[in-house]
Parts: sequence; C-alpha cells; structure tokens
Amino acid sequence: MKTFLKVNVASLTASFCDYLVTILLVKFLSADPLMAGVTGTVVGGFVNFFIGRHWVFKVRDHSMGLQGRRYLITWTGNLFLNTAGLYVLIKLFKIQYIIAKVTVSIIVAFTYNYHIQKRYVFKNKG
Repeated sequence: MKTFLKVNVASLTASFCDYLVTILLVKFLSADPLMAGVTGTVVGGFVNFFIGRHWVFKVRDHSMGLQGRRYLITWTGNLFLNTAGLYVLIKLFKIQYIIAKVTVSIIVAFTYNYHIQKRYVFKNKG
C-alpha cells in the first residue's frame, strides 16, 4: 500500500508538470491543444521516471539505462493512449482541452501506468 501511495504522489507531481506545460503552451504560445498535450505528456514522463527510480521504487541496483529503456518502451504505450484519448475527446467530441487532458491521464494512470511500472520498469531483482 505504501508503494501505491508513493506512486500516486509521483503521478500527481508528474501530472502537475504535464498540465502546467500543456496550459502554458496553449495560453502563451497559442499551441494546438493536442500538440501541447503531447508535449506535456513527454515532460510528465521524464518527471515520473526520475521520481519513480529515486523515490517510489528505489531500485537503483539496475542500470539507469536498463530502466530507461524499459520505461521508454512502456511509456510509448502511455504516449499513444494519451494522444489517442486526447484526439478523441478534443477533436471528435469537442471537449475542452483541460478537461480532456485530466480525464485521459487519470484513466491511463490507473489502468496502465502503475501496473507496468511496478511489474516491469522498476521490478526488483528476484
């Protein structure tokens, strides 16, 4: 349970960075909301990896390169799921981009990210 709570704190931190980048790009650079959302997802992904490695799972006996490759493989799925979800909600259903971003990221976090990170990316030796 402790790990699950730490994952959620890490996820909230990464999500804050993700949302902040997305909103700043749309509001101040007039970026397309879908592209801003993808960029935010990339930033949030980097933040989540480093927090996961150093604080949540504390698995530093594996090389960062190995974990980085594992994270990149699984994170590519995350990026695809987030982008597809944003496209459907923003472009097809015309839902406001912030609501779409939050909705999609929560669904992906609970159904995909936690399980993959725990069982594959930051898996303890054993």
